[in-house]
Amino acid sequence: MNDADPKGLIREAYRIEGITNEECRSIFFDWALSLPVDTDTSTLIAALLEEYGQEGHPMTEVLREGQHGIAAPKRRGGWRSRPRN
Repeated sequence: MNDADPKGLIREAYRIEGITNEECRSIFFDWALSLPVDTDTSTLIAALLEEYGQEGHPMTEVLREGQHGIAAPKRRGGWRSRPRN
């Protein structure tokens, strides 16, 4: 295990033969949710790509998309978002 992948989720995704893009997205989501909130994900993703990245593998594609697409969640709904009089 390494610091970027403490549970080994990404490593295992690369070992699964015939894994689909959707399955990789699910694994990536699990990996991202297991990280502390203040984690610099772009640095971790770069380390994962360096260690495990394989051209043509769906997890490599998902990780590359993740480098550009992870953002802090935004609050939606609830009483605070409603207009007040």
